[in-house]
Amino acid sequence: MSGHFEPLPGGGAAVALDDVEISIIRSLAVQLLELIGPGPAEDASDDPLAELFADGPSEPPADPVLRRLFPDAYTDPEGTPGPERAGEQKAHSAEFRRYTENDLRAGKRENALTVVRSLDELASEAAGAGGAVLKLTPQESQQWLRALNDLRLAIGSRLEITDEDDTDLLYRLPDEDPRKPMVMAYLWLGGLQETLVTTLLP
Repeated sequence: MSGHFEPLPGGGAAVALDDVEISIIRSLAVQLLELIGPGPAEDASDDPLAELFADGPSEPPADPVLRRLFPDAYTDPEGTPGPERAGEQKAHSAEFRRYTENDLRAGKRENALTVVRSLDELASEAAGAGGAVLKLTPQESQQWLRALNDLRLAIGSRLEITDEDDTDLLYRLPDEDPRKPMVMAYLWLGGLQETLVTTLLP
């Protein structure tokens, strides 16, 4: 999959995608939306202040992918802390998560929805043509960039990638390895992300 983003005059970015690439990215974005979960319920309060101060969860998610997407805010940079320090970190992380995770989820959800919506529009253009050029505004480019990052974090978590050495090993996987399709998607999304970053540089 050779598509790469290029800058548009006046801002934004464009990339040529074929039908298969459109389908893959859309499917991954939908899976990410399902993982993140739905937005506020229909019976949620209409009071914007109530929504603003609504408490989120205080415990880290059980799913390892969600833990990667919504990590604890407070960790010891020097390694494993003592029991007292660990208790403090857990309390601070729980408090921070309670007031921020709902907003973080909403932002990630909106980014993924932007990807799905723009690909749905593109798919109608690409019908019968085998592909089309996706054109993003500067704002959409930022949302796509964040969504691509979340998709790579999610796939990387499933592949148990924790550092650069793990990534190097992925290149050497045999074709018959069942992880190979996911690895190919991970590396391809990385290329898209890298070229999109380049278009956003001044």
